[in-house]
Amino acid sequence: MGRQFRTKGPRYALLGGIALYSVIPVLSMFSAALMPQNVIPEGLNFPLHPQWHNFVAAWSLANMTTLLKSSVLLVLGVVPIAVLVSTLAAYAIVVLDIPLGRLFYFVLLLTLALPFEIVVIPLYFQDQSMGLLNSRWGLILPLIGLNMPFAVFWMRSYFVNMPPELHEAGSVDGASSLQMFRRIHLPLAQPAIASLALLMFLSTWNQFLLPLVLMANPNEWTLAGALQTFQNKYGTNEVLLCAGAVELMAPTILVYLVLQRHFVKALIQGAVKG
Repeated sequence: MGRQFRTKGPRYALLGGIALYSVIPVLSMFSAALMPQNVIPEGLNFPLHPQWHNFVAAWSLANMTTLLKSSVLLVLGVVPIAVLVSTLAAYAIVVLDIPLGRLFYFVLLLTLALPFEIVVIPLYFQDQSMGLLNSRWGLILPLIGLNMPFAVFWMRSYFVNMPPELHEAGSVDGASSLQMFRRIHLPLAQPAIASLALLMFLSTWNQFLLPLVLMANPNEWTLAGALQTFQNKYGTNEVLLCAGAVELMAPTILVYLVLQRHFVKALIQGAVKG
């Protein structure tokens, strides 16, 4: 027992230190949100009389009900379509080995090197020329396109590690490419798809710059954009600002807790097979 502790003890200590380093800022923000509004928060310090009504005040002042609906519609419009298209694209590139598939994948990888800020202004004028500016689809379609390079890269890394015998067995049984995708590859790819959906949810939910540029109506911005507006209006009230930040983080934490099992499973499969 002592030998096992000496061997694994430093690992647990390192993991515990990393976890503590990650959790302390969140706890500090949460404790600041419970302070009285006329107090300047200082580090991790939970008050004796927590002011829970600060969360209600922050939610109301930042108009978060309307912006929550906007963020949910954006996530529902981007994540399912992007996950489906990227999964089909990776399947076609790796398993079906379509013509010019490797060239297409190489071009996608090149776009990963482009800073996000470079494409914002071109997207604005493109939306304007297509009549999509200040519309929901004018924001959903660019976000789907911007997520494609990483999404295809993620799913391709999974299909590359799939045993080719599965596809060959399906071909011998007379199954079409679509049937093999639905009955063989798609069920086995559920951990990778779930983890990709989690990453794309986080990316879309935390989207800040693009809604501010492409949507003129503040009621159609995301919660991340609302936090910026909240900071501009009530920047001196750090307590309400922290309360709004906690409310913004809560859905992402909840979604991660629900999907973390699939995320870890996908990473372990990639590590073992890679």
